[in-house]
Order: sequence, then structure tokens, then C-alpha cells
Amino acid sequence: MKKHAISIVCCALFVGGCAEMDVAKNPTATVTLEPLGGSNVRGDLTFTQVGDVVRITGLVSGHSKGPKGFHIHETGDCSDPKGMSAGGHYNPGKHKHGGPYEAEKHAGDLGNITFGDDGTARINFTVGDISVSRGTSNGIIGKAVIVHAAADDLMTDPTGNSGGRVACGVIK
Repeated sequence: MKKHAISIVCCALFVGGCAEMDVAKNPTATVTLEPLGGSNVRGDLTFTQVGDVVRITGLVSGHSKGPKGFHIHETGDCSDPKGMSAGGHYNPGKHKHGGPYEAEKHAGDLGNITFGDDGTARINFTVGDISVSRGTSNGIIGKAVIVHAAADDLMTDPTGNSGGRVACGVIK
């Protein structure tokens, strides 16, 4: 009986250790979005490195129905009431604005997230050209995430014509 109990404890420790190794293999970062300029838009997101792409998951609420611009911005500063302290779209490659899956785009061009009738957007998609790993040329730690007032047209440079900034958070 004693040997069986020891075996169970050893297996639990082994499985727990494997789970810890998996976390190290897939670095993650988080952001808490806070309202800007009197909006009610807020949310929590997780960025997980999965090979060469990053999976973005989370929930954003408090916006009007429809698609809204969703971008990573160059500066991790949300202090300005209109979000302008976050700077422009994160663009280490110096490309023109585009959709998230186009060859020509800013690294921070994440396209649109779509809010339903209840004002909520559930997010679960992957993108390339960014990294959660520290010390890479396309790393996003310390950058800001911005939710915009309008839809991103996925072509107008440099902003996608997506309107004002209604929520901001720093990726940590």
C-alpha cells in the first residue's frame, strides 16, 4: 500500500513537472484593457507563443455592435485620456498598413474584433510577425493594445481609418 501511494505521488509530481515545462515552452503575456475618453470598453487578453505564431484569447466588453479596429501600438503608455501616448501601430519592419494576414502590414495590425448585440467580443485567433518571447526584434512585451471606435478598413495607411481610441492596456 505504501509503495502504491509513493507511486501516485511520484506520478503527480512528474505530470506537474511536465505541465511546468509546457508553460516554459509556450511563453505568455497578458493585458488588461481600460476605458479611454469616457468609453465603457474594457477587457482581458492573453497572448501565447505557439511556434512561429501568437494566439490571442480573451474577452472585451462595453462597445457598440460590429467590427472595431484592434491593434498593438508602439509605446506601452496609456496615460493620455485619448490614448495618443500609445503612439502609432507597432511597426518594426516599417511596412504599410494592412490586414493581419497580408504580406504588407504593420506587425501590430491585428485587424478587427467583432462585438455582438451584447457589446462583447470573444477573441480567439492567431497571428504571425509578433513574438511573446523577450529579446526578439518583433517582441510585444511593453507595447500597448488599443481598441478603436470604428472598423479598420485594412488598407488606409497608417491607421486603417479606424477612428478614435476607446480602450488601452499594456502587454505584460
